Amino acid sequence: MSSLACRGPVRRGPEVARHLLLLVLALVFLLPFYVVVRNALATPAELASASWVWWPAHPSLDNLRRLFADQNVRFARSLLNSAVVSVLQTVLTVAISAMAGYGLARVPSRASRLVLGLTVLTLMVPTTVTFVPTFVMVSSLGWISSLRGLVVPVLFSAFATFLFRQFFAGFPLELEEAAAIDGAGRWRTFTRVVLPNAWGICSAVGVITFLNAWNSFLWPLLIGQDPAYRTVQVALSAYTSSQRVDVAQVFMGSAVAILPVLVVFVVLQRQLVQGVERSGID
Repeated sequence: MSSLACRGPVRRGPEVARHLLLLVLALVFLLPFYVVVRNALATPAELASASWVWWPAHPSLDNLRRLFADQNVRFARSLLNSAVVSVLQTVLTVAISAMAGYGLARVPSRASRLVLGLTVLTLMVPTTVTFVPTFVMVSSLGWISSLRGLVVPVLFSAFATFLFRQFFAGFPLELEEAAAIDGAGRWRTFTRVVLPNAWGICSAVGVITFLNAWNSFLWPLLIGQDPAYRTVQVALSAYTSSQRVDVAQVFMGSAVAILPVLVVFVVLQRQLVQGVERSGID
């Protein structure tokens, strides 16, 4: 009995250390969120103070009222623009990537292998390399300061296509053969049999695409030259210039901009992990 009693604390030691490490890492990751919320609720005097306080003495939502009352930046319109662009980009990217990935997985040929290789190759090309030619094309089409210019050029995702291809390559072929015996064509099999069983990977790709679209800055900055087409990230940059930086508005705007992304991630975090696991990516 004494030997067993001695083993208990020894066995619990690594587990306690692991939990402490995870706690420290969680605090490190949560620290930026705390700083944003703390500064968003602070008064201008507290932000300008040289001494640091862990929480404002008088938390206030004046910065929030000022944020939405500013007609020069029009932050509410920017939030709406970001929501529309992110949702459209997410839905269309998932749809296009799912069809492309299914085709690459189920139509084996030299052409499909070549397309898959070129798709993976584009992952190695820095995004900034394609900015100028893409911008020239969008400008020639007259899509500057338009919803089409913000959404259409960024719909293709090599990463999403590859994830879907990996998932569909491991999808049971027997289910599709059973649907074909029942008279279902390729499209009906895809929409009625394959996609309903691909909810995890669709959610994972959707979350990743939504996060990237919401946080995108450089492309909306180039295309949304009209203030009516500013996204939230571009609107936040309006509070910083070479002459002044409105620190209070930057932090409050950042806190508001974080909320939609945080909600999406918390709601779909399980599907995100499961989708990546089922895609066959190690």
